[in-house]
Amino acid sequence: MRIASKLIFSALFCGTTVLAQNKELLYDFYEIPQSLMVNPGVKTSQKWHAGIPVLSGVFFQGATSGVTINDLFANDGIDFTTKVQERLLDVMGNKDDFSSTSQIEGITVGFRGKNRPDDYYSFGTYLETDIISYWPKDLAILAFEGNGGDNIGRSFDLEDLNLRGEMINVFHFGINRKMGNALTLGARAKIYSSIFQFQSIKNSGSFVTRQGQNNIHESAINADMQLQTGGIRGFYDIFEADTGTEQSDVASLFTKRAFLGGNLGFGLDFGFSYELNPQTTVTGSILDLGFINNSNDVWNYTFSGSTVTDGISVFLPEDIDDLDNDLWQDLLDEIDEALPNGENESSYISWRPVKVYGSIRYDFGEGGSPVFDNCGCGVNASGGINRDYYRNSLGGQLFMMKRPRGVQAALTGFYQRRFGRVASLKATYTVDKYSFTNIGLGANFQMGPVNFYVLVDNLLSYSNIADSHYASLQFGFNIIYWNDN
Repeated sequence: MRIASKLIFSALFCGTTVLAQNKELLYDFYEIPQSLMVNPGVKTSQKWHAGIPVLSGVFFQGATSGVTINDLFANDGIDFTTKVQERLLDVMGNKDDFSSTSQIEGITVGFRGKNRPDDYYSFGTYLETDIISYWPKDLAILAFEGNGGDNIGRSFDLEDLNLRGEMINVFHFGINRKMGNALTLGARAKIYSSIFQFQSIKNSGSFVTRQGQNNIHESAINADMQLQTGGIRGFYDIFEADTGTEQSDVASLFTKRAFLGGNLGFGLDFGFSYELNPQTTVTGSILDLGFINNSNDVWNYTFSGSTVTDGISVFLPEDIDDLDNDLWQDLLDEIDEALPNGENESSYISWRPVKVYGSIRYDFGEGGSPVFDNCGCGVNASGGINRDYYRNSLGGQLFMMKRPRGVQAALTGFYQRRFGRVASLKATYTVDKYSFTNIGLGANFQMGPVNFYVLVDNLLSYSNIADSHYASLQFGFNIIYWNDN
């Protein structure tokens, strides 16, 4: 039962963080070098770029498909218990999720091949945190309402417990190659250096209370549950030791894990851009086809088996004043004995959340002075036709992401406006499970070699961010050169 309690607590605790992973504003915004990270086959025209360390790409994104902070904590005169019942338990299902993603680039550098000007190479590192917890509907009802009253005879599904999370440092190297005037292909290899990972994604079983034979009620439990962790035990041991040097010890362990001193993995990204004609382009990419082998510092919890218990037998009036008769402990010991639980250090594979993007873009309003003039690299030469600069772009994007309970998808429509060499704006409207009113705006500014961009999603929610189902922010600084000057 101690193991089951940890699993249930983990699911409810993880439900307090809310983020997601779609980068619809950055995707195919090719004036921004970081667009290579969501499509290694995006169009590139610069000669080289370098990000300002740590500040080149800072990304946070948040979403909830169910309740918002305002739903529970608004000062609206409604009792909190009533809010939980009506806005959580009665509304949210086991496919509603809370998730968390953030990325911070350490370094990023890109350069065009000296002998192969059609090739653009890029490399760098970034720190990523990704956590998802599905709402454990049946377990939440059990915790809030109990197993008596109207819940007698109800089977509570233990499969509702589903969560995973990780923090990793990623080392990557990519190649972007222009195959001709129409086609650009790209690929990126990644080494994952895991700081920690946990998952409980293949649980099954049930808990039911019904009319008993030897007592008023009996409870039946059938469970097969597991919480797998890699890298957690090391941090736990530091705080458990209570040496007074926790801060420095955590920093040291974090640094070691971030630089290939923990569990390692490997992944690949692929992407392309193809011009159907000089004004129409289709693109696509698939990201994080990879895994991490969790074989070091593994700490797993298991809870499996089945049993039926008659609960506590109370004899009246003898037991009414005997509050120290260990009846509750006897019940817990009985369940613990019938349902084997324990810990192990068995290694396991954790798969990265695969993401797929696709888009179609129509360019119009040909300009007279493209942003990518004077590249000096020959990559834009195309028989005198300006294939690089149009003032306007209009199109649509598709995003899909593999999650433990299926694929999450989003559709985006966008309009982009370019203002000569110095600025470009992109507006988006996105529909997904989190919001039907997600309007985003991205801006890219080029001040000589200095590049600054900022991308903000779901602008309508900022009047009351606590009531928002979705919010996202990304910004960064780069140095970009197009020629030798």
